[in-house]
Amino acid sequence: MTVIESLSPLPPLAGRVRTIGGSPVRDILAVTARPEVINFAGGLPAPELFDTVGIADAFRAVLDEMPERALQYATTEGEPALRTALAGRIADRGLPTAPDDILVTTGSQQGLSLLTTALIEPGDTVLVENPCYLAALQAFGFAGARIVAVPGDEHGIDPDALDDLIVRERPKLLYTVPTFQNPTGRTLPADRRAAVAAVAARRGLWIVEDDPYGELRFDGAPVPWIASYGDAAERVALLGSFSKVMAPGLRLGWLRGPAALLRACAVAKQAADLHTPTVNQLAAARYLADRDLDTHVGRVAAVYRERRDAMLAGLADALPPGSVWNRPEGGMFLWARLPEPYDTTALLPRVVRHDVAYVPGAPFFAGPPDRATLRLCFVTQTPEEIGEGLRRLGAGLRGGGTDAP
Repeated sequence: MTVIESLSPLPPLAGRVRTIGGSPVRDILAVTARPEVINFAGGLPAPELFDTVGIADAFRAVLDEMPERALQYATTEGEPALRTALAGRIADRGLPTAPDDILVTTGSQQGLSLLTTALIEPGDTVLVENPCYLAALQAFGFAGARIVAVPGDEHGIDPDALDDLIVRERPKLLYTVPTFQNPTGRTLPADRRAAVAAVAARRGLWIVEDDPYGELRFDGAPVPWIASYGDAAERVALLGSFSKVMAPGLRLGWLRGPAALLRACAVAKQAADLHTPTVNQLAAARYLADRDLDTHVGRVAAVYRERRDAMLAGLADALPPGSVWNRPEGGMFLWARLPEPYDTTALLPRVVRHDVAYVPGAPFFAGPPDRATLRLCFVTQTPEEIGEGLRRLGAGLRGGGTDAP
């Protein structure tokens, strides 16, 4: 008879996995996946606006004309044709850029992860906006960073407060989404961008400038990137993405930065995934050569503007008296604050029972959260669906209970 010895327990998971939670937005999307739910929680582009014909034509062309290259390994830095096209688009927006200034990434989220690997040691201090993009908080948390929020207002970071924090906290970098920020939709004004660039230069600070939404402008004039002020390009890592303007399933992003930083990120990328999928890169380059992406983005922005306006028109009836909200000039998100003592986290299960969902604001804060806040995505639904969703939201918020007045 064989004696089976008792098995020893496996070594535990890494501490960073045990201490850093998953994305609350992803958790909410899983709960609200039922088709009858009108979901204002996601940051999902409207799928009916994807240029499926143009993208399919681009893939077909590269697979017909260069299959041996499209299906082969590629360089870590990215396909030359795509890097050249990206450099031209960035230069056209006012920031001189060469192809060698670009690293193609598997979505801009990977760019953020690579920068974190290249720049952050455990215990380093990272400055962020308050509230801040959730996945950035996750990335910095996984790296073992100490995360400190920079004071600001409805327009974004306060440069004087930033200066004071740098002196006191000696941070490694500042992370910001200055245009149509996630979650608030706010845009940092040009004078503050110039001031932030000047503070970073004077104090010796890296800036990670994340710009996934900047091309989706509805109102007003474009504001230059922080990287375009003075010599800021030598200390700014600029992240961009095709996810919001072409299609997120392509998983194509890019990182523009100084040479030494790009080299470090390329080494980190080699360890992560070797390179971004070749066929996706070549198809994107072909799309940019054959199609007018700017015209497509203009059509998308026009639809999103209509949907933003539909949400703004219905908020007064949906939210409790005393609520306040902003009017974003572009992007995908609107930020609202309910009066005290509303707690949007506690209210969410009740609201979901009315077949509508939002994202509570609390998880976006690096410091003490404002529990009366919430984020609404206005781009995925039609104006009619938005109107119905706001009606359901109002009914859910008025449902009574201990978590509302």
